[in-house]
Amino acid sequence: MEKVTVSVTPGICGLTCKVVASRTSKRLAAIEILGSQCKMINNLSANLSEVTITDLFQPHTMNLIFKYTEQAHCHLCCPVPIAIIKASEVVLELALPQDVLLHFD
Repeated sequence: MEKVTVSVTPGICGLTCKVVASRTSKRLAAIEILGSQCKMINNLSANLSEVTITDLFQPHTMNLIFKYTEQAHCHLCCPVPIAIIKASEVVLELALPQDVLLHFD
């Protein structure tokens, strides 16, 4: 795949967005976060423009995506960073596209 779009409905904040990952090389994905009205997600988007294949295999404490998420002061359980990872995995052909769901019973 050359481009993957993931729609994110984050929960109670209601600030939906789309994460777009575009393959720019075998090991690099360009990242765009579109349509968010969240100031923190827009800060994340301004700082995180690409993800490398190496970024996808770093532990949480060393992961560039989570570092930028923390610097943007995103809520701890915001699903946007995970959407970035999932979209990047799919566009770099490391995973198949599959919906993720958290459901409260």
